[in-house]
Amino acid sequence: MRFPHRREAGQDLALRLREAASGGDLPRPVVLALPRGGVPVAAEVARALGAPLDVLVVRKIGAPGRPEAGVGALAGEDPPLFDRRTLGLLDLDEADLAADVARERAELRRRTLRYRGERPAPDVRDRTVILVDDGLATGVTARAALRHLRRQAPARLILAVPVGAPETVAALRPEADDVLCLSQPPDFGAVGLWYDDFGQVTDEEVIALLDAHRPPAGER
Repeated sequence: MRFPHRREAGQDLALRLREAASGGDLPRPVVLALPRGGVPVAAEVARALGAPLDVLVVRKIGAPGRPEAGVGALAGEDPPLFDRRTLGLLDLDEADLAADVARERAELRRRTLRYRGERPAPDVRDRTVILVDDGLATGVTARAALRHLRRQAPARLILAVPVGAPETVAALRPEADDVLCLSQPPDFGAVGLWYDDFGQVTDEEVIALLDAHRPPAGER
């Protein structure tokens, strides 16, 4: 399955989630997107479910000299979550990554302030939380996000993505109450290969979508 763009992928994902909602399985939903790419997908889900939309900023920690190789991730103010196996294979320990962690923590805080301003994060306790991204490759950022959210005691925690590597989807199932992935191609390769248009999402687009789906005060 290929998707023309993130918005249509979000519509397909929303259709599946609406089917679940019609059975009363999604009480008090709140949709959280992993920015930036997950926001256009999540906006369609939030629109279909009539749910509030917000972001959970997570930052990948890359290997020294190889930022594309994720060895860990940061979510909120939680301690970094490292992939111990990958650290071992690269002969690294946490101390080797201290500067990278500090840099990514600063960027996480900057982006959170940029996207949300002074608004508090939504209270997800006893709610159905639907965490959305545009795809799953290594899953390192999604894992950090799910663990961050689980500590906040949601009633149900769902990870929803249009496409993902089969082994990553399987590895993340224990982290959520449900993982919905529309397509798990065996020749996955990379998320962008499964979109006709996978252009970069800008901060301005993220902010505009969040503003368009902001609930009235007191209804978060």
